[in-house]
Amino acid sequence: MGNRGMEELIPLVNKLQDAFSSIGQACNLDLPQIAVVGGQSAGKSSVLENFVGRDFLPRGSGIVTRRPLVLQLISATAEWAEFLHCKGKKFTDFDEVRQEIEAETDRVTGANKGISPVPINLRVYSPHVLNLTLIDLPGITKVPVGDQPVDIEQQIREMIMQFITRESCLILAVTPANTDLANSDALKLAKDVDPQGLRTIGVITKLDLMDEGTDARDVLENKLLPLRRGYIGVVNRSQKDIDGRKDIKAALEAERKFFMSHPSYRHMADKMGTPRLQRVLNEQLTNHIRDTLPAFRSKLQSQLLALDKEAEEYRGYRPDDPSRKTKQLLQMVQQFSVDFEKRIEGSGDQVDTVELSGGAKINRIFHERFPFELVKMECDEKEMRREISYAIKNIHGIRTGLFTPDMAFEAIVKKQVIKLKEPCVKCVDMVIQELINTVRQCSTKLECFPRLREETERIVTSHIRDRESRAKDQVLLLIDIQLSYINTNHEDFIGFANAQQRSSQTNKSQSSAGNQVIRKGWLTINNISIMKGGAKEYWFVLTAESLSWFKDDEEKEKKYMLPLDNLKVRDVEKSFMSSKHIFCIFNTESRNVYKDNRTLELACDSQDDVDSWKSSLLRAGVYPEKTATVESETTTTSENFSMDPQLERKVETIRNLVDSYMAIVNKCIRDLMPKTIMHLMINNVKDFINAELLAQLYSAGDQNSLMDESQEQAQRRDEVLRTHQALKEALAIIGDISTTTITVPMPPPVDTSWMPGGGGRRSPPASPTAPRRMSSGQRPAPRGAPPPPNRPGPLGPFNNSADSPQAPSRPNRAPPSIPSRRPPPSPTRQAP
Repeated sequence: MGNRGMEELIPLVNKLQDAFSSIGQACNLDLPQIAVVGGQSAGKSSVLENFVGRDFLPRGSGIVTRRPLVLQLISATAEWAEFLHCKGKKFTDFDEVRQEIEAETDRVTGANKGISPVPINLRVYSPHVLNLTLIDLPGITKVPVGDQPVDIEQQIREMIMQFITRESCLILAVTPANTDLANSDALKLAKDVDPQGLRTIGVITKLDLMDEGTDARDVLENKLLPLRRGYIGVVNRSQKDIDGRKDIKAALEAERKFFMSHPSYRHMADKMGTPRLQRVLNEQLTNHIRDTLPAFRSKLQSQLLALDKEAEEYRGYRPDDPSRKTKQLLQMVQQFSVDFEKRIEGSGDQVDTVELSGGAKINRIFHERFPFELVKMECDEKEMRREISYAIKNIHGIRTGLFTPDMAFEAIVKKQVIKLKEPCVKCVDMVIQELINTVRQCSTKLECFPRLREETERIVTSHIRDRESRAKDQVLLLIDIQLSYINTNHEDFIGFANAQQRSSQTNKSQSSAGNQVIRKGWLTINNISIMKGGAKEYWFVLTAESLSWFKDDEEKEKKYMLPLDNLKVRDVEKSFMSSKHIFCIFNTESRNVYKDNRTLELACDSQDDVDSWKSSLLRAGVYPEKTATVESETTTTSENFSMDPQLERKVETIRNLVDSYMAIVNKCIRDLMPKTIMHLMINNVKDFINAELLAQLYSAGDQNSLMDESQEQAQRRDEVLRTHQALKEALAIIGDISTTTITVPMPPPVDTSWMPGGGGRRSPPASPTAPRRMSSGQRPAPRGAPPPPNRPGPLGPFNNSADSPQAPSRPNRAPPSIPSRRPPPSPTRQAP
């Protein structure tokens, strides 16, 4: 080609392919190449064998090419072949090459005609070839053969698409001339991924098998279904020639004679044939490589930078080095300690943006879940009054008491304080579960060493469980301390004298807090009928007196306002089809809550959101529903419950006293519980990890076995090092190439405006005023004349799709003689 730099580009890509073949898809780089696409029996294999000048590809019925064959043709003084999977072994007998391809194919796909996307790399050195790299892909098939899967057509199409969708891949679309070009699978696939025709080169085979009186001249002149890079016709050996072992050199000579002697092709014989196709592919692949080289180099550099740090850590790595294991064990334990503390205390790096975890989750347990559990333990108003009434009566006994007995107050208070044990223990359980989850999250960085991770989780979890019993004992001790002495001299306790005034003050404080906003957020109303649009999401605003919802968070269009009087909350079982968590609000007096609905079902994305909304509703005075057994007992006993006015005043007094004292106890417990858990559990676990974990690991057994890396980690290390080395080699290879190469510009877009209603995409014409070239023997039709009749023949109408109108074609005529002067070149004609 007269340009040394250009001639080196294709061997450059061959070297890159070898550099990356050993690491599979790890680099995810698109090397420039040519993919050969066509249907079964389209002549793909014969075209490749003509390039090499040897019979070396398997033949037979069904799918012959069952794995992609990466064929690297290299110009050399001697002739031999070698496979990448048999490095160092030279094949001089091409029958052995065919046998090796068949054996290697069966090794991966089996003998049942299955296919595989794993390529076979074959390099052929010969003085008869130009530098070229092609990928022979399985032929497109319609019907499974033998034991092939029923979806074999889909599998082949997906494999072909893996290659031809890459922008760096040129497409060699092979179509036999004795079939309808408009229905060519190869051209259809090429047009799907390359609608502008920038990467598609057409090859028409079997020109010698067309019916007498028909030809493919219009196709080869790029007039029917034109391609930007044009078409090249070839004539391959027939099956009889192949069975008779006809020499490929003789076949190429026969191909030359065919084009020189055929009346429709003799004027373009120098632009047809296998040698011409080789030169065009060599030139266009070289230009394509040069065009994609800058972007390819940038991609190599970015991937190399991404692997530099990790490769540096692995370089010189010796898995069995004791000093390395000791050092890495110290680093891993230190990193685990830092990660655990960051997750508990909070940190700006490695923030979880999906859900609450670690310290944030524990904070929510302290300040939302625990208060919610405390309020759930509070008695119903009627039940409380009934218990106070019975306590007063039982204390007086047979006598009628004149004064309110303080023993009734103590009995009721102690009963309420004992109920606090359950939510306190539950709070400890929730914190422990979150601590264990945090340990597991932090240990993910130890997954390279399975034994170390397992031992670390076991040791820390065992310590957490050990601290669990101490924390629960301390929490129960707090409750017992509250039970041991009822301090009626507390500064916040209202006392008997002020008990009567408390009720009115409470009512005033509640009325003044009526407009206080407790919570805002999105909720889905789940029980809207499908006729009215189904479940919808609204913006809810909860105050001390009402629950309102709006169309959006701008709060301009209010949909409804629900007063909170006589409302309660209960859980709703999650439906099978719904991914949301549901709770509902209902009226205790069996009235409709929302329009015609007895309940208002509200849905959240997670259970944590449900619990948080329940806590907010509790602050507004909407309590959870009691269990059925408690309600039934309350109803049964309250039927026999009645009070005289004097007893009712005593009950009211003690009721106010109990409220006042329990508010003091709840305040104290809500303050001491987080402090107790922090001291006995969380801070203790942090100190244990910092000070004791390493010693526990050393005493657990053999330290060397702790640092035995997993098989996945060893594979990852080897892969990173090989990939990094391959990237460095690739950049060195690219750095050796001359960047001052000369390129040939892309052919201009083809003009399809002459086709009436031409199917498919149209490219803009090269020159609006350029004259159209007519075929030999054809005359321009007068203005307004109907188009000439379509020519029958095996090629059929060459449309871009089956639904498009047929393109006009030349009527059948006698073969014209060779013109004495070659016609002037057309502006749309393919440049050599």
